[in-house]
Amino acid sequence: MEKQSLNGPWEFRQAGGSEWLPAQVPGGVHTDLLTLGRIPDPFDRDNELDVLWVAESDWEYRRRFTPEPGLLSHEHILLVFEGLDTLADVYLNGRQLGSSDNMFIRYEWNVSGLLQPGENEILIYFHSPVRRAASLQANRSLVGVEMALPGASHIRKAPCQFGWDWGPMLPPIGIWKPVTLQAYSGARLSDLLIHQQHRAGAVDLSIQVDVQRWSLQPLSVRVQVTSPSGEQWQNTASLQPDRAPLQVEIPNPQLWWPAGYGGQPLYQVQVELLQGETVIDQTERTIGLRTAELRQEPDEWGTSFTFVINGLPVFAKGSNWIPADTFPTRLSDGRLDYLLRSAAASHQNMLRVWGGGLYEDDRFYDLCDRYGIMVWQDFVFACSIYPLNDPAFLASLREEVRQNIRRLRHHPSLVLWCGNNEIEEGWEHKDWDRPEYADLKEADRKFFFETLPGWVAEDDPDHPYWPSSPSSNTPYVNTRSNEQGDAHYWEVWHGRLPFTAYRTQYPRFMSEFGFQSLPPLETIESFTRPEDRNLTSYIMEHHQRSLVGNGLIISQMAQSFRIPKDFPSLVYLSMVLQAEGIRYGVEHWRRNKQRVSGTLYWQLNDCWPVISWSSIDYFGRWKALHYMARRFYAPVMLSILDQESTFEIHVTCDLPRPWQGEVRWELITLDGQVLQSGQAPVSLAPLQSAAVEKVVPDLPFGMQRRTVFIARLFPAGQPGAQPLDMRLATFVPDKYLELANPQIQSVMTVQDGELQIDLHAGSLARFVELKLKGAGVIFSDNYFDLPPGETRRITAPLPAGWTLEDARRALQIFSLYDSYA
Repeated sequence: MEKQSLNGPWEFRQAGGSEWLPAQVPGGVHTDLLTLGRIPDPFDRDNELDVLWVAESDWEYRRRFTPEPGLLSHEHILLVFEGLDTLADVYLNGRQLGSSDNMFIRYEWNVSGLLQPGENEILIYFHSPVRRAASLQANRSLVGVEMALPGASHIRKAPCQFGWDWGPMLPPIGIWKPVTLQAYSGARLSDLLIHQQHRAGAVDLSIQVDVQRWSLQPLSVRVQVTSPSGEQWQNTASLQPDRAPLQVEIPNPQLWWPAGYGGQPLYQVQVELLQGETVIDQTERTIGLRTAELRQEPDEWGTSFTFVINGLPVFAKGSNWIPADTFPTRLSDGRLDYLLRSAAASHQNMLRVWGGGLYEDDRFYDLCDRYGIMVWQDFVFACSIYPLNDPAFLASLREEVRQNIRRLRHHPSLVLWCGNNEIEEGWEHKDWDRPEYADLKEADRKFFFETLPGWVAEDDPDHPYWPSSPSSNTPYVNTRSNEQGDAHYWEVWHGRLPFTAYRTQYPRFMSEFGFQSLPPLETIESFTRPEDRNLTSYIMEHHQRSLVGNGLIISQMAQSFRIPKDFPSLVYLSMVLQAEGIRYGVEHWRRNKQRVSGTLYWQLNDCWPVISWSSIDYFGRWKALHYMARRFYAPVMLSILDQESTFEIHVTCDLPRPWQGEVRWELITLDGQVLQSGQAPVSLAPLQSAAVEKVVPDLPFGMQRRTVFIARLFPAGQPGAQPLDMRLATFVPDKYLELANPQIQSVMTVQDGELQIDLHAGSLARFVELKLKGAGVIFSDNYFDLPPGETRRITAPLPAGWTLEDARRALQIFSLYDSYA
């Protein structure tokens, strides 16, 4: 087997034009035009509108190449496109090989009789997805997303690329994945299925190898499994006639666990196709040894919805993942790794790959395997009606589903296939259920409740399937249930309810909820001019795709905080507001973990600079929410249930072992006078949450504005240890607190390349924000409370090339008091 990459330099032009321009593959029209300076940055101000013509046009790509020596001697030569985006006609040496209509499919064409010695030419004609979608929509109108270009659900392309309530209308066009020539003689490996059977002291691997063959020569398959510590096991079997089943026993297995529950040891499985002793094809997979189950059992609240890994119930802590760039080919290995490391750094153990985006490439799942992040994988259908009674559309879907299941099923991080995002809910709660859509509703029911689960069972019998998110698993009935299935709760956002509404909900699994904030000021500066920096300016509203979003932020802000004094203060306060709201919900659901089995907030990341629900912005800057997530997703979490001037202290433990410690609490004035204090022991069983102390202070209203309640959590058996966690609760909304200037003092030193910043406040400082101007560092903590009279040490890496004096000059400290005083 030989391969020749056809990535790298290509040429492209607008269809009908005469000028061929340099292009890069993998890539796309927008990124190629940007590189050449032919279009402005679509993310700057409202330049998006100036480049809409790109996706409305047809484009051509071409490459001239010479086959490498020896390639033409093989019997079968395939031209393989891992991904074409999306509507393309492919030609080789003037002859059409075929067409693509699905960006999620790998296309290959046999070019054995067409490839010639010397120069060859590939030409690809890309049709406009915008014009095709609009044409199909005119023929039959389908319900879609309000903030998007029309007709997206007619085409198998990432739905959000046509626009979403956080994303621009910039559908990419181009060769978005690698291109290769692949040459074979005799046979090639075509599929590999690895099934695990766990028993005491061992795991039995059943490995099924399928082969596509063009000759009757005797063939065999050899499998070698390598453990993380280098141990190896082998087995060989003959091919009969085009399949080889093999068994490999792994003694003393090292099990893969989600982050926080154990390690992530990975095994390498190498498969070789042999003709005699000659290897004619080979492939590899990285696997983790684990069992995964979605446990749904009757209980006192309805039916559970719990992920169980290696027999242990796991509370899923995480968020929803969207494509990390509007132009996916720009996502570097480093950026992707940074985003997933950031998720892991905030104790997240699950990401839901949302159905309005993409099936991510292999890098994403490899990193989730490494970091212990479970993946809830939606199929790519979202918030729309689809033509699921069209035979050609279904045929394309069959290939899409087969290819992506076979590509991803071996990953230990994968724990669930989900049919779609919010389509079942749409039929129940929106105005979709109309006579003109009756045929499509029945087609939808049949596809997501019969056809698609059948396809999943055929290609991946080891992973559970769930029909929609949210769903009760009964078609179009009670999709927002608190009794069974998963739930999306958007009444705090779209319904304008206060954050306290989260405490009225007890879903079995909360797979979506969220609240927006502005991105950090540095990100806003990347797409605005100074005159744009007002929340209701044209440019700021252009980068706000939720139609009522900015008004909702201000409305909720006014319930909790004083009106900010200027635009930078508004940016800061919006992030604090978002973090506090999501904390309020997560802490409630984690306190009730015997009933609620997971929380995935909306959303982890952004695809462009925008006002959104994300905790990490487009440039990778952590918002206050992401720092807060590191606290509210901690393995042992302290929280305060505050109700009518009563403070009930809870400790929640996700550890698979008992935990002991102590809670110490104080009732203090804003300037540090201790009015009351106490302590209570904490002794928790594995995976337990419990109330450990209840405090009922009796204060007049005037004192309530000058007093706060603070609880700290300490580990047992470590005298003098710093608290693991601290929580602060107020008697009144923060806007009523009589805060004084905290006069925060800082002392900064450097040790072993790490900045150490000691902070001290004369009076209570709420939500202290630290920045190093000009450097995007991640602090050990941020947006934290600093009680009066205490010293708090925060660390951060010293930026490369910086001195201690540089860091001292760049340090900026801001708190709630500064937002209005």
